[in-house]
Amino acid sequence: MKVVAVENYADPSFSADLIGWQKVHGRHVLPWQNTRDAYLIWLSEIMLQQTQVSAVLGYYARFLERFPTLRELAAAPVEEVMAQWSGLGYYTRARNLHKCAQRVVAEYDGVFPSDPLLLAELPGIGRSTAAAIAAFSSGRRAAIMDGNVKRVFARVFGIDTYPGEKKTEQAMWLRAEALLPEVGIESYTQGLMDMGATLCTRSSPSCERCPMQPRCVAFATGRTRDLPVRKPKKATPEKQAEMLAIIDNGQVLLEQRPPTGIWGGLLSLPELEGHVAADDDEIAPPNDEALLRVVAKFGEMESCDRLSTVTHVFTHYKLHIAPYRVTLARRFPMVAESGHVWLDAAHIADAALPAPIKKLLLELLGDRRDAQQRMF
Repeated sequence: MKVVAVENYADPSFSADLIGWQKVHGRHVLPWQNTRDAYLIWLSEIMLQQTQVSAVLGYYARFLERFPTLRELAAAPVEEVMAQWSGLGYYTRARNLHKCAQRVVAEYDGVFPSDPLLLAELPGIGRSTAAAIAAFSSGRRAAIMDGNVKRVFARVFGIDTYPGEKKTEQAMWLRAEALLPEVGIESYTQGLMDMGATLCTRSSPSCERCPMQPRCVAFATGRTRDLPVRKPKKATPEKQAEMLAIIDNGQVLLEQRPPTGIWGGLLSLPELEGHVAADDDEIAPPNDEALLRVVAKFGEMESCDRLSTVTHVFTHYKLHIAPYRVTLARRFPMVAESGHVWLDAAHIADAALPAPIKKLLLELLGDRRDAQQRMF
């Protein structure tokens, strides 16, 4: 591969224009701004990975209310961390957040290192996130390269290959390093984020307000809709899962999922066979023998009703959930440490549950409470 010299990408006017725009038009009042506290900055950067600011704000405030310091986060049980994260998605981030807090306490006495290379070695912190934390907490000159930056670079510089390709990404990193300003790294870094989030958006860019419009190749050539080049589409695999909402005396049975994989570490509903390939458009009725075998661990089944299918889309496949409401005639005592728990309906909203499962249970248990109230 031809190596492109970093100096060929250098352009001090780019950073100057961006910094000037950010100081006047950028975002300045987000709760994690105007601070050098690396804990607050780190938490926001992890939450903002693949998640929009509007979705993060509420979670950020509630998370800090429960874990106001890094040491309190590190000392908390991982189950509490997952419960606070529940609904924000991409749950590996929460597990890595907890591991990272423990590492920083153990290895750095509770103080995040300022070196981006050291930051990038911590759980859940990659090269771009490490650069952002270092820039905002200590003013270190380091380049970020998230989805917003890739979109800005692709349009402004007319990069017409898919940013996820190795060669393209390497060239973008070289460009990002070359464009770093000598001073004002905080405003520059924030400016890249702000431009991508508020002006150079994916579907409706505000080119008339963009400070980069005079130099933007995509604008000049009418290709803002075409750049960045999209990832070649692949057919989304579809899977199905049969889940049991076993309800008894105002409580629902939940099981702890494995620490890794889909919904790792969260509570969820017991499943018959896990997530299996969906061969047909309609999910077949469950195997009675398999259903009875699962229920028999916890009690004698009184009734079983099929509920409406719930569809949830992950990044790599679509899952069709076939839920069954099961009531018990008699509950058995559970074996200690069985990985299952009976949870009161009143605690469902605050439990560490996957978003689609929490919504399903809230609707189901809400309907049951409404029905009971109408009887009296």
